[in-house]
Amino acid sequence: MPAAIHTRATDPFDGLTVLERGWLSSNNLLIHPARGEAGALLVDAGHVNHAGQTLALVRQALREAPLAGIVNTHLHSDHCGGNAALQAAFGAPLRVPPGQAQQVRDWFDAAPAVGADGVGLSWDGTGQRLAPFRPDGVLPPGEPLLAGGREWQVLPAPGHDPDSVMLFDAAHGLLVSADALWEHGFGVVFPEIEGEPGFDDVGAVLEQIAALPVRWVVPGHGAPFSDVGAALARARSRLAGFQADPARHARHAVKVLLKYHLMEERAQPLAALLDWAEATPLLCSTWAQHPPRGVARARDWLLQLLHELAAAGALAVDGAMVTDRA
Repeated sequence: MPAAIHTRATDPFDGLTVLERGWLSSNNLLIHPARGEAGALLVDAGHVNHAGQTLALVRQALREAPLAGIVNTHLHSDHCGGNAALQAAFGAPLRVPPGQAQQVRDWFDAAPAVGADGVGLSWDGTGQRLAPFRPDGVLPPGEPLLAGGREWQVLPAPGHDPDSVMLFDAAHGLLVSADALWEHGFGVVFPEIEGEPGFDDVGAVLEQIAALPVRWVVPGHGAPFSDVGAALARARSRLAGFQADPARHARHAVKVLLKYHLMEERAQPLAALLDWAEATPLLCSTWAQHPPRGVARARDWLLQLLHELAAAGALAVDGAMVTDRA
């Protein structure tokens, strides 16, 4: 997958390298060490499928400096999938938001293989693959993170994920927003499709961002952007549409998960893909909450959504085989 490397020699990106990744991976932010610091800090680790590319990009960006730490904004597979490879290569300690840190430690200590269940963790419910990793510490909201000669505020950002955080460098007006705000939207609101409220949290986080003196945003996906007001307006409009029609959001979420799975697999027999979808807890619960009219079985609904994705050019359904399209 291609990656774009963003560096700026002037404020507010001085001493930072943004690695803009293609799906499946989240962006990575490398905060280069200031004088007296032990090494660089990497924010988010990409997907396990792209771990080799992540290692190569990070090594190039480090310019022979040590990697002193890794932090995850949240524990979705596209943000933490490279943790294991980075820990093995650099021996750097890893910190994650505190909400599920102990569950991840328990999962690691059970020594699962790639793709094994992590009960109660996001990759279990979504049927996604992940290499096991063990956090060395937590990244609590409200405590400052010192890196690159900057003080980053760790801000809670529930909505897309209940335990997600953002990083804000007030001195430079730079926000690392993860999936709370993209230039053209935000991530799927997973609590809502798990049967828990989440839309109000998304709205509150958008208002939190609006109240900050943000000049630049480094999102979890897509290029950094500076027109924060326009991005917030688009996000609020999208949120209002989902609040007015939760079934629309559920349909969108299932399409995202189907596409994501195809990006992981690249190609899969149609029957096997439908079997996987029917066995994936989050897809099953979404069907139970929002069964569409006129469709008697979850399998028929999933097939309908696959054909809609094919019509949009996101994948190809050719007889008995489904193939991802970039």
